[in-house]
Parts: sequence; C-alpha cells; structure tokens
Amino acid sequence: MNKHILLANYIKSHPTEVGKVVDYNAETDLLYPFDFTAANTGLTAEDIEDTNRFSAWVEKKLVGNNCRYGVGGYMEHRTIYARSVHFNTEDEPRRLHLGVDIWAGAGTLVYAPLAGHIHSFRDNNNHGDYGPTIILQHNLDGLELYSLYGHLSRKDLAGLHAGMKIEKGQQLGAFGNQEDNGHWPPHLHFQLMFNIEDCAGDYPGVAKFSEKEKWVKNIPDPNIVLQFPNPE
Repeated sequence: MNKHILLANYIKSHPTEVGKVVDYNAETDLLYPFDFTAANTGLTAEDIEDTNRFSAWVEKKLVGNNCRYGVGGYMEHRTIYARSVHFNTEDEPRRLHLGVDIWAGAGTLVYAPLAGHIHSFRDNNNHGDYGPTIILQHNLDGLELYSLYGHLSRKDLAGLHAGMKIEKGQQLGAFGNQEDNGHWPPHLHFQLMFNIEDCAGDYPGVAKFSEKEKWVKNIPDPNIVLQFPNPE
C-alpha cells in the first residue's frame, strides 16, 4: 500500500499516539499564513538579505495579526532562498521548500510528536542552512518514518547520542536565534521523510522545483502530524 495512505491510516487510528510539536492551542491561538513565493510583494529583497530586518518583518506580521505562530511552506516555490549561495546550483537553483516552517520567537519550545529514537543530529552551521538539527526515527506499526527539526538552539545538541529513546511529548529543544539557526528569523523547519537514504544530521529541506514530483513521493505533508487548521 502507498506509504502516504499507511501514514494517514496510522494517524487516524492512533490519535493518542500523536502529540504536539509546539505549544499550540487550537481554541486560543491564531496562525498567520506566511507566503514566501513571488506573490509576496510586501517583503523586499533588502528585507530578506538583512536578517534583523527580515526578523522584524516576521514579528510585525505576527503581532499585527494577533497570531502566536506563523506557518506555511510545504512544497512552496520560494523566492527567499536567493539570500544565500547555499541554495545555488549550476543548472537550477534550489527554491522548493519541502517541509513546514513554524515562525515564533527564539526560545519557543519544540516537542517530539511521536515516540521514537534519535537517528542523528548535527550543527549545519552555514549561512542559510538549518543550523542545529535533530532527526528522529519512528516505527509506526511497521511503517518507518523520520522527522526533522531544523533551526534549533545550539545547546539542544548537548548530551544527545544516536539511538537515544525519545517519548511522545518529550521536549527536544527550542527555536534558535539567528546566531545559532543559520542566520534566519527564529522558526522551526519541521519535515517528514519515509526514506532518509544515507543522510545523517541533515536532509534536503529545499530542492529543485523541477524535481517536485520525486520529493512529494518521499515527503508527506507535515500537517498530517501537526494537525493545524487552515489559517484564516
């Protein structure tokens, strides 16, 4: 059976086995739907290139709309990656965002939504990269699933080891500041993968748009776990 269907069936039939990623309360917390495609003409190239200005722009949107979190990005064709040579390739620059970003202040707590163990971790310390990253491995009634948490605080990697057991709801870390998180406004990159191949502590979170069909097969929509409502 298709792995996407298997995952959806597991989530539906095991609702108590799925926990939170952040402290989101659907009854009280609003979500701001960030759009980082070319359609967003309110964010200038100068804003994007200056992390302080970019952070102020994000915060203004959240505060001005009374939103605790901003969210979005799954399979989004983004223009913001022009800010870093990290996403450039000779034939086609990487612009397809593969996970979901959750935007909030530095120090926002991050939790494991599913029980599993630490597959790997790394400080991907490049401009525009993930910064501190943790990857968990889960076995969902025989379905192998990996979850990635990028842009964490550097201190969150201390004391970890591959194979460490992680319980559902266990705190993994917190949103890092720009000095830790790859020079981005504070946010979490949350991504699911069925096959991680031989990657460790890192896995593509941005890919070539022309290869979207390939990536969709391996990377399900993270909202199947997050279970966020469509933001208004």
